[in-house]
Amino acid sequence: MAVVDHEGLVVTANDALGDLLGSDALALAAQSASDLLDLASDVRTWHAYREVLRGRRSRFRCTRRLKHPDGRSMWSEITVVPMPETEAGTGTEAGAGTGAGVPGRSAVLLTITDISDRRELQKRLRHLQMHDPVTRLPNRTLFFERLSAALESPPYQDDSLPRHSRIGLCYLDLDGFKAVNDTLGHRIGDRLLAAVAARLTDCAERESPHRPGGSLVARLGGDEFAILVEESAGTQQLTDLARAVLATLQKPFDLAGQRLEVSASIGVVERAVAGTSATGLMQAADTTLYWAKADGKARWTLFDPERNAHRMTRQALSSTLRPAVERGEFTIEYQPLVGMADGVVRGVEALVRWNHPQFGMLSPNRFVAIAEEDGSIVQLGRWVLRSACRQARRWQLDHPAESPLFISVNVAVRQVWDSDLVTDVAEILTETGLAPGLLQLELTESAVMGSAGRPLEALQKLSDMGVRIAIDDFGTGYSNLAYLSRLPVSVLKLDGSFVRGFRYDDGAHPSPADETIVEAMVQLAHRLGLTVTAECVETAVQAERLRRIGCDTGQGWLYSRAVAPERIAELIGASPLQH
Repeated sequence: MAVVDHEGLVVTANDALGDLLGSDALALAAQSASDLLDLASDVRTWHAYREVLRGRRSRFRCTRRLKHPDGRSMWSEITVVPMPETEAGTGTEAGAGTGAGVPGRSAVLLTITDISDRRELQKRLRHLQMHDPVTRLPNRTLFFERLSAALESPPYQDDSLPRHSRIGLCYLDLDGFKAVNDTLGHRIGDRLLAAVAARLTDCAERESPHRPGGSLVARLGGDEFAILVEESAGTQQLTDLARAVLATLQKPFDLAGQRLEVSASIGVVERAVAGTSATGLMQAADTTLYWAKADGKARWTLFDPERNAHRMTRQALSSTLRPAVERGEFTIEYQPLVGMADGVVRGVEALVRWNHPQFGMLSPNRFVAIAEEDGSIVQLGRWVLRSACRQARRWQLDHPAESPLFISVNVAVRQVWDSDLVTDVAEILTETGLAPGLLQLELTESAVMGSAGRPLEALQKLSDMGVRIAIDDFGTGYSNLAYLSRLPVSVLKLDGSFVRGFRYDDGAHPSPADETIVEAMVQLAHRLGLTVTAECVETAVQAERLRRIGCDTGQGWLYSRAVAPERIAELIGASPLQH
C-alpha cells in the first residue's frame, strides 16, 4: 500500500510495495505512482485515476500486469480511494507535507493486490468452459466467439491493409456415427471423436502452415465439426482443405482393437467478410452440408447461390401453400382424353395450377412434391377432387344430349394414408351428383405397386363403388406385372417416354424397341381387361401408329393443351380431334 498526494506523488509506502517494485519503501517517496504502476498507459485508466486524485470520483480500480523483481509477471489489482481528512493529514506530516489542507483534494490510499492465482484459475475455468471435454477442441461457444471477432472490422482499420477480408468455413458431419454409438457403445464413440479431432487438427495445420491466424478446428456438438479459416486466400484454399479432410478421414481408425472406417459430409462456404454475418455464414454452411448428404454423403459440396435461391423459393412456397388453398389461389385446367379410334373426346384430366401472387402461374411439378412432404396435399387434393367433380357434373347437365365426359383426378399416395379417401370420394360424389363411373383416380405406378394394407383396401372399396383406378406413368417404375392381376386397376396410362419413340418427323428417328414394348403392354392390358391411354401424343404419325397398335385413348398437344373449362364445353359434341 501507499499514500499518494493530490499531485500523484507517493507520500509513504509500506515494505510490501517496496518488495514488489524491487526498491526500498523509503526510496519510493516523492515518486510518481502512475509511473511506478504504468497507470498512464491508456487514456481511460489515466483519466479515472486523475479524477480520484482531484476529488471528483470516489473510487478507481484497474488490473495491471507488473514485472516482479524475480523476473516473473504478476497480475495485480490496483485500487485507489480517497482517505479521510484526519488520516490524510497525519500521513502528510510524516511524509513532507504535500497537499495538506487543500479543500476537496485530500490524499488517496493506493492498494496493490496480487491476483495472479485468481487470474490463473479464471484462465483454467475459461478454458474448461470454452473447450469440449471429449476432443479437447474449442467448443461451440469459443467457435462463435472467434467467428464474431473475425467478422468485426475495427473502426481504425487501414483500408489499404485489409484484415480478414475473406473468410472460409468447412462444416462437416460424420456419416453413420450414430451406428457406431449404437453398436459399439459411447466409450468407443468418444474415442472415435477424439481421433477424428486429432486428424482434423493435423490436417488444418498442414493445409495452412504459414497463415498468421491459422485455422480454428472446433467441435460444435455431437458428430459435427467446423474448420474456420480466417484471412482465406479464396475458394480454392477451402476446397483443397475439404479434399484433404475427406482423404484423412477415409483412412481406417484403430481403437481398442476395433478397426473402424468412417466418412464425412462437408459443406464449404467461402466469401468476403464485408456484408457477412455469423448467422448468415452458418446458415449457408448448414444448407451446404445438407446438400452434401442429400447428394450421397462422403463428399464435399460448395455453397451455390443459385441452388440456395431455389431452396429459398421452395421454402417460400411451402410456408404459403396451406393458406393458398383457403385464399382460392388455385385453379384447374383440363386436358382432353381422346378416343384413338374416332377422335372423340371421352374424358378430361384435371390439372391443378397455382396462381401465386409472387411467382405467377405455377405448374404442379413446382408444388405437388412440397405438398406431399408437409401433408397439405390432403387439403389440396380434396379441393381438386370436389372442384373437378362439380365441373364434370355441370358439363353433363349443360349437354344432356351428349355422352357425359369422365373426369380423371390425380391422387397422391399420402392422401390414401393420411385421409379417409373412400369417405371423401363418396361424400363428394353424393354432393355433386356425379356417377361413380364417371370418376377416374390416377395414382403413380410406384404408389400403386407398393400398395398393401390400408391403401390396397381403399383402392378395392373405391373400385367396388364403381370408380375407375388408373396407373399413371406406367412402364417407368417397378412394372411388376404380377400386381396387375391383384389390384383393382382398370386403366394403364403409358408414360410419354415410350410414345416419343414413335416420332418420324422433324428428323427424329423412331425406336423399334419402344414400339415393340408398347405393343406388348397394350396386348397384355387388353388380355387383363384393362384399357390403355397413351400420354404425350404430339404428332399425327404417333397417333396413327398408336391407334393401329390398339391404344384406346390418347392425350397430348396433338389434341389440346390443358385449357379452361369453357374451352372443354366447346369440344363436347364437336367434330373429332385430329382423326
